[in-house]
Amino acid sequence: MTTTITHFINGAETAGEGDRTQPVYNPATGEATGELRLANRADIDAVVASAKAASEIWAETSLTKRTAVLFKFRELLAANVQELAKIVTSEHGKVVSDAAGEIGRGLEVVEYACGASQSLKGEYSDQVSGGIDVFSFRQPLGVVAGITPFNFPVMVPLWMAPVAIVTGNAFILKPSERDPSASLFMARLWKEAGLPDGVFNVLQGDKEAVDGLLTHPDVDGISFVGSTPIAKYVHETGTKHGKRVQALGGAKNHAVVMPDADMDLAADHINAAAFGSAGQRCMAISVAVAVGDAAEDLVAKLKERAEAVKVANGLEPDTDMGPVITPQSKARLQKIVGEAQDDGAALIVDGRELMVKDHENGFFVGPTIIDHVRREMSAYQEEIFGPVLAVVRVANMAEALEVINSNPYGNGTAIFTSSGAYARAFTRGVTVGMVGVNIPLPVPVAWHSFGGWKDSLFGDHHIYGPDGVRFYTRGKVVTQRWPEPKQASNASFAFPSN
Repeated sequence: MTTTITHFINGAETAGEGDRTQPVYNPATGEATGELRLANRADIDAVVASAKAASEIWAETSLTKRTAVLFKFRELLAANVQELAKIVTSEHGKVVSDAAGEIGRGLEVVEYACGASQSLKGEYSDQVSGGIDVFSFRQPLGVVAGITPFNFPVMVPLWMAPVAIVTGNAFILKPSERDPSASLFMARLWKEAGLPDGVFNVLQGDKEAVDGLLTHPDVDGISFVGSTPIAKYVHETGTKHGKRVQALGGAKNHAVVMPDADMDLAADHINAAAFGSAGQRCMAISVAVAVGDAAEDLVAKLKERAEAVKVANGLEPDTDMGPVITPQSKARLQKIVGEAQDDGAALIVDGRELMVKDHENGFFVGPTIIDHVRREMSAYQEEIFGPVLAVVRVANMAEALEVINSNPYGNGTAIFTSSGAYARAFTRGVTVGMVGVNIPLPVPVAWHSFGGWKDSLFGDHHIYGPDGVRFYTRGKVVTQRWPEPKQASNASFAFPSN
């Protein structure tokens, strides 16, 4: 039996007007578990109209009442972590503990949004001229949309919606078609928390829905997380149609391992960062850059750990890694690994033909390590987005920096070392937006902002944190004076400053 997965518009689940549908699969079994309704133009117009009407009232709602809804939503979300995590696992494939972890990181942003009263405080300058004061404040954009990827069906929407909503906007979520059910679960929690109808909406769909939001005259802002080609398209199309856009793209994240590093610590963390969530993270480590004498010891330790990873259905206890999202993803990974081997790379661990008992139709690929990878190989050039770790060998840190800085992506990177001098030189010299020192996944906490450089970000604003508040609001400056009724106007054709 399959479940029909619908939209959530103006406070209610609705099948909408569109007659197209698309199956949703459980990647661990390969079975279709849901039938997703895809939006048409009428559905796009309906959700935007609902959001626009709601935004006009919500923007005038006191900040105290807005934050009260956020506090209640946070309470409900925290109480439902395990149920929501199982929904994520059933459509994404990641293990339940990992799904719970992404919800936890999303909760951090909700908690940050609960304190938005501090971020929204303006500035006041008294008596800047004779009887004149100046003050500034921020106002919401209006209707904003979030277009989110499959790999974090809860966390990435929570990077956007809480900040957008607490700052007074109405929010439309267009989740991935591959794992859409978590979005409806969150919509129900928002309603239960007391959010007025139309302030949080879910529009299910494909490219037609995306293009409809990008071009709709009543959508004021677009947040996007996904691949670089689509991020570039979203940014160009949205800005062309007068919208504020933040578009986070792909990544090729390198972890540099210096000879003085604690090799067990480096191997443990790179193993987890490369193969957690089957490598389907925009912050996953997909390249280990082994410097000098570090290479042999590091590769041996990585091999040992990769071979010990337990791969199974993510709902099973003590599982480390689940399947990849689609059979097409599996086939692409197999192709890239085969090309690297044909081009002379050394296949240290080969997970291409992994079979999981009683899940023979699942989309499983085991941890895979390729050594002696050269930069012209597809295994290095492409964002693999799977459990494949490439090892690139270099002579020194200067060469390691050159490798990373010449890469078109600039999302995340890390260095493993026991030297403060190496760490400082690396963090200052690398052209990447998020840097870890002995930390492989340097995802900032919620009161900082997340975002990369180069082809990993299009637009001026990073996501969540202070940049999130700035993105979802516009600054306004007021210059005022209140003269006595009988006071001369002192009007002048000049441009007075005092």
